[in-house]
Amino acid sequence: MGQSFLTDPFVADAEAALAEWSPGQRVVEVGGGLGILTEALLRRGVSPLTVVERDPRLARFLRTTFGDRVTVETADALEMPAPRAECVIGNLPYSVATPILIRLFRLRIPRVVFLVQREVAERLAAGPGTKAYGRLSILARCFGSVELFRVVPPEAFSPAPEVESRLGVHVAAPGALPVGSVEALEQVVRVLFSSRRKQLGNLLPRAFPNRDAAARAAEAADWPSGWEQLRPENLPPEAYFRLVRVLESAPHRARTANG
Repeated sequence: MGQSFLTDPFVADAEAALAEWSPGQRVVEVGGGLGILTEALLRRGVSPLTVVERDPRLARFLRTTFGDRVTVETADALEMPAPRAECVIGNLPYSVATPILIRLFRLRIPRVVFLVQREVAERLAAGPGTKAYGRLSILARCFGSVELFRVVPPEAFSPAPEVESRLGVHVAAPGALPVGSVEALEQVVRVLFSSRRKQLGNLLPRAFPNRDAAARAAEAADWPSGWEQLRPENLPPEAYFRLVRVLESAPHRARTANG
């Protein structure tokens, strides 16, 4: 399916260590592949361990290799039922890593450990004012916090990809989300970051009936003075959360919310 499989046992062990598993906690591995991460988790005593693998051939291989030490489920991570686990961990295919991670974040999995393309990992963890900061950074912050760890070279995989990968951990934030509608947040940041080099004074009215409505919403959201001259990457996630809360409390809805 065009996927590169992790083959470096030292990287697998470093990833398994990030699960920070405690006895009795449930761990789900997404994308078992050739089983190198599964083996690393078992060496660390992780049990019960469930491995989700989409490819039936690899699922059979995992069942044969590990027997009753693991539960192997043949399923697509984008369609499987919400995993009941304290930690979900996986080496995610580059092509679907982002939607899988966002789904896991939305499910409020307490701890998500991932190995993905370096660019994606750094977008998830990026802060305001950086080149990587954008829609993914704000969505990840809505659900919790991301911490990045070692960079993994292409040689750690077979076949070797053309890009580097990076390990990361997302920890879900306790309590209520900072917005009532994640969909509204997604729509707003998608509009504003679609032309990230433009100033917010030109971008924000695209989400409202007119410039006056946009200005009133920015004021109600306590955006800084002179926000019209700022670019989307200059505002922290909290500024976007406040804007969405203003939209949710207003009698009208932004254009992005109703298509």
